[in-house]
Amino acid sequence: MNDDIGKTGIEYVFENYLRGQNGKKQTDMSVSGETTGEYITKEAIAGDDVSLTIDANLQQVAEEALKNNIEKINNGGFGKAYNAPAGSVVVLNVKTGEVLAMCSYPDFEPQLFVNGISTDKWNEYNDPKKSALLDRCIQSAYAPGSIFKMVPATAALETGKVTTTEKINDTGVFHIGDTTKQCWIYPITGHGHGLVNISQAIQDSCNYFFYEMGERLGIQTIQEYAKMFGLGSKTGIELPGEIAGTIAGVNDEKWYTGDTLNAVIGQADNNYTPIQLVRYIAILVNGGKDPGINIVKDITDADGNKVDTTEIQKYVSQKLGIVNTKLPDINIKPQNLQAILEGMKDVTTDEQGTAYSVFKNFNIEVGGKTGSAEAGKDENGKDKVNAWFVGFAPYDDPEIAIVVSVENGQHGVYTSEVARDIWSAYFGLNGNIQEDRTAQPVTQSQN
Repeated sequence: MNDDIGKTGIEYVFENYLRGQNGKKQTDMSVSGETTGEYITKEAIAGDDVSLTIDANLQQVAEEALKNNIEKINNGGFGKAYNAPAGSVVVLNVKTGEVLAMCSYPDFEPQLFVNGISTDKWNEYNDPKKSALLDRCIQSAYAPGSIFKMVPATAALETGKVTTTEKINDTGVFHIGDTTKQCWIYPITGHGHGLVNISQAIQDSCNYFFYEMGERLGIQTIQEYAKMFGLGSKTGIELPGEIAGTIAGVNDEKWYTGDTLNAVIGQADNNYTPIQLVRYIAILVNGGKDPGINIVKDITDADGNKVDTTEIQKYVSQKLGIVNTKLPDINIKPQNLQAILEGMKDVTTDEQGTAYSVFKNFNIEVGGKTGSAEAGKDENGKDKVNAWFVGFAPYDDPEIAIVVSVENGQHGVYTSEVARDIWSAYFGLNGNIQEDRTAQPVTQSQN
């Protein structure tokens, strides 16, 4: 029986690309006619070309920017040295969902696997302190910290728990029942941010404002909107090993007010992958419409025929066990979206914005959000704080979104330099002018 009967074209393409066609049984016989051995041979087949959405130039810039940023953090380039061991970057076309760049640090040298990697190098790559073979973009989930705040902001505005103009007085210390929380600015200045509306709360990353939103919304509504933005579920990218992460409160038998206050600012059991977080930003700037995620641009078989995109998606979903990942449209009201995005713009353009120092002389108007998320203790008992930056550009007509994560990077503003360097390359601000801003495919052939 022919094992290939009933296979679709895309099954041939992916199986040829990944492992080659089924072989044929061959038999060795002696001169006397006795069987001396059996083995499987594989006929040489023409390869299939898989074109990726990755922009090779932007990928190189992203890798270098991330590496340089981590080294700068480790070497005290921001005033104090920290032990930042790893990080990741994802760059997404917000209109098409194409991944333009995706890198995880530390990385590895794939050519070493061609003829058999040495034991020393294998052990080095698998050292838990390095974990170079781990793709942190899709295989690691982290607490997002303050880059999560646009989720409860959307929830509060869309459910009428707050208006775009209401101001809340941040005194620095938030009390509810037996629970007391401080805004991040209070231990530094002895006071809060004062009267702030929702745009200013995003600009200043005002915890007090969002504690109030958490109390008004409750954990279930926060969970619902996190799910609407695709958080806590796989994106469906055409790569193996993607994890789902977790949404705070979903699996907790006991839940307290203090837990909700932690969850609303991106802590508690909120743990998401960078690929999920960049899609969330793309959904946001699209007004609630999901562009999807894809890294396979197209596939051409050996006869020069393009494989249908729908067929590719269907086969990948079956192979990776992914249920439909397309999200329904949130339909964010225009006035609500404007208030949120203006807050993100002010993060980078207003003198009080948390990333203003990095973008004050930038020639493109961008929206962004910094985040610093508590991540337990390091081996020396010191607090670990993961650093985040998410953003989109240009502000008036977004084309690309970026997420940057640095483990124990301490301050989100540090990581914003990576996004700035990537945007500079993309928009031709550093001499590497790129007239064609669509994805430049990288093609891999299997022969």
